[in-house]
Amino acid sequence: MPLNTIALELVPPTLERGAQYAVDEAHKVLALSAEAGIEGRIRYVMIPGMIDEDDDRPIEMKPRMDVLDYWSILKPEMPGLRGLCTQVTSFLDETALRQRLTALSGAGFDGIAFVGVPRTMKDGEGEGVAPTDALSIYEDLVPNRGAILIPTRDGEQGRFNFKCDQGATYGMTQLLYSDAIVGFLTEFAKTTDHRPEILLSFGFVPKMESKVGLINWLIQDPGNEAVAAEQEFVTRLAELEPGEKRKLMLDLYKRVIDGVAGLGFPLSIHFEAAYGVSKPAFDTFAEMLEYWSPDRS
Repeated sequence: MPLNTIALELVPPTLERGAQYAVDEAHKVLALSAEAGIEGRIRYVMIPGMIDEDDDRPIEMKPRMDVLDYWSILKPEMPGLRGLCTQVTSFLDETALRQRLTALSGAGFDGIAFVGVPRTMKDGEGEGVAPTDALSIYEDLVPNRGAILIPTRDGEQGRFNFKCDQGATYGMTQLLYSDAIVGFLTEFAKTTDHRPEILLSFGFVPKMESKVGLINWLIQDPGNEAVAAEQEFVTRLAELEPGEKRKLMLDLYKRVIDGVAGLGFPLSIHFEAAYGVSKPAFDTFAEMLEYWSPDRS
């Protein structure tokens, strides 16, 4: 069954911030949702499993709360919400990964996207289970098994098709700052019978991005002209006033939705505020959902 939902990404806080920070973040999300007029519309929290990345990450990678620990704090504060998460598979053997997935499923995670090694390593490195193998191995345990989808990445048509062959039931896109996903899914629909659910990911770009560059770093793909154009768009968004920024993000959202809604893929929306939730971010998300939303389509 497709999720057909709206999910908000919340990154586990650093351990030094403590449990109270997580509680306060949950209350802030509820308050901002009510202010923006989308109270009760967000049905899922998407929690990424954080791993050490390249040394040049713009924000230092300090030890963070485990996904399960974070969820155990959020869940009582956000009644009725369910969980989605990403799980790195490449450093756990089959038995350890099964135990981990059993714990996640039991805690209320309805969908788990399997991810591999960080960019500092090559695919296949890591002594654990490859994400593509996990998609088939744990079919009995995890009904909704996700894969990451990067529409601008070279060779992604074949890569994503293989993940679907292996049993992926949904694809969660990288943050979208162009309508490249429209061409990607149009071609994918023509060349394969797979119709996985697509979680379309949109991220708010605050002024802070101009100084820090976290989003530009997250979407980087050196030498890829399509990604360079997306990075330019992110840089432009960061410098704009909230109203102008919202208009451009809404225009992008409309182009993506109009382009993919008729292709036969179940759709969900995944929102991200990489620097933390804020009123401008929620005002933007609310305008997007006013145009099209999976809970009202």
